[in-house]
Order: sequence, then structure tokens, then C-alpha cells
Amino acid sequence: MDATKPSKGITAVGIFLVFAAVMATIAGISLLWRGTFVDRMWSLNPSAYESLAPHGELAGVLFLLLSATLWLTSVLWLKRILWGWRLAVAIFATQAVGDLTHAFRGDLVGGLFGFAIASALLLYLLRPQLKAAFAKSIAVTH
Repeated sequence: MDATKPSKGITAVGIFLVFAAVMATIAGISLLWRGTFVDRMWSLNPSAYESLAPHGELAGVLFLLLSATLWLTSVLWLKRILWGWRLAVAIFATQAVGDLTHAFRGDLVGGLFGFAIASALLLYLLRPQLKAAFAKSIAVTH
């Protein structure tokens, strides 16, 4: 991988991280400040809202912390800073474990589907060539 030009995969993962950050930000805002136009987004996943709504402010704050982590990760990732790679690996590994937990708790199809996607992304991130693109960015920027 050329250290000066991002691959399509690196760009795609970066876009995915930005999208996740936007969604976590909206979720956090809608849980902290109810009754706004963003509440409509929960119609996409009403069972998630039913689970999170009773926890209101705590869930909102946790989503905003997640969103801050995702924003940081996306910036570091797109700049190809090694910590961006490390955080992305941690995020996708956590997602895979969470999805597997959902599968064992009864949401077999959704949990296994999510686990398969998170695992595929994690396997992509763990490719030596990909990590090397981030390690080389240290030499290029310093």
C-alpha cells in the first residue's frame, strides 16, 4: 500500500466510522433532549428505543461518549495515524463480541449477521498490509 495515497478500503472504513459517529451523536442528543425532530430516527429501531429510553440521560451521555470516540477514531483513521487503527480494531472487536452476545441472548439471526459483518471488518483491519499503511504514516509525518 502506498503510504501517501489511501486505498479504497481505508477510505470506506473512514466513511463508515464518520457515519457511525453521526448516528451515535444523533442518538445521544435524542436521548438527552426528547421531543425534538430527531426522535423520528427511532422509528427505524423502536425496540432499541424501548430499551434505552428508560435510562434517558445516562444512555444519552454514553452515546455522546461513544460518538466522541468514533469522531476521534475517524479523524485518526483518515489521517492514517496508528492510534486510529488501534481504536478501530478495538471498536470492531467490541462490536463483534456484542453481536455474538445478542445471538446467544435470543436474537440469533440479527446477532450472527452483525457478528459476521463486524468480524469481516475486523479481519480486514488485522491484515498486515493494512496495519503497515498506518505504521508507515508515522515515518512519513515525522
